[in-house]
This record gives sequence, C-alpha cells and structure tokens, in this order.
Amino acid sequence: MKDPDTYTALCDKIDRSRMVEDLTTMISIPSRNPFRQEVRKGYREKEMAEFYCDRMSDLGLEVGSRDVVPGRPNVWGVLKGRSSGPSLMLSGHLDTVGDENYADAFVPRIENNRVFGRGACDMKDGLASYLEVARVIRDEDIELNGDLILTGIADEEDQMIGSKDLGERGPWADYGIIGEPSNMEVCSAHKGQVGYLVRSLGKAVHSSRPEDGVNAIEGMMHIVDALKAFQQELMSRDAHALCGHGRCGASVIRGGTLVSTVPDYCELEVDRRILPGETREGVYAELNGLISTVVRSHPQFRFEIEGPTIDVLPLDVTSDNPVLNSVLSATRSITGDSAEAGAFFGGTDAPHFGFPTVIFGAGTLQQAHSLNEYVEIAHMMTATRVYLYSVLDLMHRT
Repeated sequence: MKDPDTYTALCDKIDRSRMVEDLTTMISIPSRNPFRQEVRKGYREKEMAEFYCDRMSDLGLEVGSRDVVPGRPNVWGVLKGRSSGPSLMLSGHLDTVGDENYADAFVPRIENNRVFGRGACDMKDGLASYLEVARVIRDEDIELNGDLILTGIADEEDQMIGSKDLGERGPWADYGIIGEPSNMEVCSAHKGQVGYLVRSLGKAVHSSRPEDGVNAIEGMMHIVDALKAFQQELMSRDAHALCGHGRCGASVIRGGTLVSTVPDYCELEVDRRILPGETREGVYAELNGLISTVVRSHPQFRFEIEGPTIDVLPLDVTSDNPVLNSVLSATRSITGDSAEAGAFFGGTDAPHFGFPTVIFGAGTLQQAHSLNEYVEIAHMMTATRVYLYSVLDLMHRT
C-alpha cells in the first residue's frame, strides 16, 4: 500500500448525490435483455449505451462504441494514463432482466436510503459508481500509471455475447473489476454454466394402444433419473476450494402434443454448473456417456443432444494476482473488515475478457432479479470507495 491515508482522503471526495442521480437516470432508461426475441426499444442496450457514452464524454474520457449485434452495443471510455503501469477496466453490463409483474419497474424511487427500480443493484449502481471514480480522478488531477477503462457490456443476462466480443476485439486491459451484486464480498472465482438440449425420440400412436408406440416422455424419465444419479457422483468428487462442487440437473422439459396421442418427442434442457478446470468438451462427453448408458438399458429409445445452448466460462483468479490483492486491501482499509477472497454464486462476464478480473459490488443476488429490486445507498458509497481506492493502489503514480 503506497499511501493509505491519502487514498482514504480522496475517497471522501465521492459525491453521493451525483452518483444517486446517475443511477436513477439509468434505471429510468429501460434496457431489458430481449432474450433472443425481437430487438426493439426498451428491449436492447442502445439507449442506455448512449447515455453512458454521453456521461463518459462529459468526464473527458476517450469514448468508443461497437454494435455486437444491431441495437446492442458495447461501449467504453478511456482515461489515459502514463502507459508506464498496468491498465485497469471497471466493467458492468447495460442490460437488465425483464419486468413482468413488476409494477413501475423503471420509475426509480428513493426510500429509507435505498434506491429502488429494475437494475438498481444488477448492475446500474456499479456503472454509476465507475463514473464517480473517473470524476474524482479527473477533478483531483490524479496521474495514473496506466489507462483506466470504463465499459458497458451488452447481453450479460443471456448469452454474454458482449463480453465474448470484448474478449475477441477489445478494448483490453491488464486487470478488471466487475461490480456485480456480491454483497460487498471480494470474489475471485465462480462456476461456469454449460447448457444442452436433450431430445428423446419415440413413436406416436393412438393412446388407446400405447404398446404399439414408443413414449418419448417415458424415455426422458430415464435420462432424468440418470441425471439425479450423476449429481450424486459430482458431489462425491473433490471440491474446488472456493466454488465447492459442480452441479447438474434438469431445468426445462417439453413434450407431447395431444392427451390422446403417445408422444413421439420430448425435450429436456440440462443445466451443468462447471468448476474451474472443467470444459464444455468434458461436459459433453459425460452427458453423451450418460445417454449411451440409458440406451444400452432401454434400446427402444433414441436421443439427440443439441448445444451448448448456454456457454459461460468459470472464473478462477490466483491468490497472488495484483488486482485481487488491491481490492482486498481496499476493502480492508475502507470497511475495517478482515476481507478474504470468496466465490460468486452466479456467472459473470469476467472470464470472457481474457485478463484477470475480480467481482465486488453492492447489493445481493437475492435482490437482483426480484420484484422489488433495490440497492442500499450506503453500500453503494462503500463500493465506490473500494473501487477508487483499488484504482489508486494499483495504478497511482507516486
């Protein structure tokens, strides 16, 4: 730690009202993920991206934008440093989940020192925090060793096409921080997620003579039983130090057409949560082997596998990584807690970037997709102080 007292004093320059104003404005800009439906106003990132670009430009950042698909851009702003040290990216996603059954989801309100609205903690609060970090650095004329990059990413809530595009085409950094709602815990690892569609193929006949057909739903029942047994096997394997055990289960099932017809198809979506070190190729091989075992016992059924339908990588940042240690040091200094690295429960954009990135943010996953989403303003302030302190610790020229 170079100058902790100076860094703490600079953290006191954070403007609460300005940050809350940015957050409430962003909540009022609907940026629902279209989830593979028609991309249109309110169900895209375009309008949120334009606002974020304008705010970054107002702060003097060098701003860029690139559509990943039409209407769904990644955006970024660069606060140039001396290029004698590492670059750091503060990243967040522009999209939110939907608002079905959520009244006035995009009408922000402030009550009991909380900001309410869709995206409040997942994760437009993080985006507002990054703007405030850049403002303090600019206004206090702080010289950084490397570039500070703010990014707004498309499609985190679905296929993560935005972070995959950034990993392939940039901008890139040496290190990254993502302000997902981690309940103020520093997270250096998380599981990945791989999804597959399994299709059972049978023979349709009139249900009054089921013996003449092959019931695809019954075939799929054998796959569901096999998945349950496989889950028990996963729990018997060695656990990851932070992420625990891998998981596997049946998530969505569809089959049949008429009650009077033996179904000739059934589809099952399989969710597999993978540990650092596991691969989609290994997941496919295990699932294919599971299906082959079922077929050997029940040769009347046929199965197909399609996918991966979801492909999110796991994250595992080593304990000696500079960005992890900066965020841990910042958290300890700002909060007084003896923070240690843990695991984030959900998936994030982080592993697609291609450079070490840790997770730290206000809010909780329980709040993130709820019908009463909010973020505590005090926690948002603390998170912003941690981001600023981390930037200074990692990049400040002394």
